[in-house]
Amino acid sequence: MSLLEVHGLRAGYDGVDILHGVDFRVAEGEIVAIIGPNGAGKSTAMKALAGLVAVGAGRIVFEGEDITGLRTDHITRRGIGYVPQEENVFPSLTVRENLEMGAYIAKDDPGPRIAAVFELFPPLEEKARRPVRELSGGLRQMVAIGRALMLEPRLLLLDEPTAGLSPRFVGEIFERIRSVNARGVAVLMVEQNAKKALALADRGYVLAMGANRYEDTGAGLLANREVARMFLGG
Repeated sequence: MSLLEVHGLRAGYDGVDILHGVDFRVAEGEIVAIIGPNGAGKSTAMKALAGLVAVGAGRIVFEGEDITGLRTDHITRRGIGYVPQEENVFPSLTVRENLEMGAYIAKDDPGPRIAAVFELFPPLEEKARRPVRELSGGLRQMVAIGRALMLEPRLLLLDEPTAGLSPRFVGEIFERIRSVNARGVAVLMVEQNAKKALALADRGYVLAMGANRYEDTGAGLLANREVARMFLGG
C-alpha cells in the first residue's frame, strides 16, 4: 500500500517551474532514493512535500489524504518529518534542547521520545548537554534526524543527509537511516552519493531537468548501464 503518492507535481520559485509534472510514490516501510544531477529539482521536490515551496499543479497524497498546499506545521502533524540539507539544527542550543524543540507540539513528556532517539544515535547521549555548534558535521546530522523523529513520523524526508560529511560519517549516517527504517519509518531521501543511496534503497527515481527519467528498484538502477553512465560516474 502506498503511504505517499505524488502525481504530476509542478513546483518552483517566483512563478518559474523547476519540476515539470513529477510522479513518485513511497510504500509503507520503504526506503526510496531520488538521485539526479544538480539542478534536476530534487530538493525542490522535497520542499514541496514539506510545504515550503508552492505547488503549481499536481497532487500530493499522504495516507490517502490530499495534502497538496497544506502548511508545513499541518504536514508535520500528519506524520511527515523533514530534514533539510542546511540550517537543520539550532547551533546555540544543546543536543537535548534541539531534540526537545522537535517535540514542541507534543503534549506528553518528551523524555521517552528523547530516550528513543538516543537509542538510535548512541553518540548523542553522552553529548546531550553540549551545544550543537561544538559537534562534528556527522553528529550534527544525527541531531537533525533525531529532532525530526521526535514526533514519531510515518515518513521521514531527508535532503542530502550525507552532504559534506567525512567518509566515516557517510557510512554511519546510512546505517542509522537503515536503523530508523527498521523501526517502521518509511524514508524518502535525496542524495548525491547515488551509489550508496541506491544500494540502501528498496526503490529509486532518477530526475533530470525537473522530470522523471528512470524508475526501478535500487538494485535495478545500479545495474542499468545507461543510468550508470549518465548519473553514477560510469
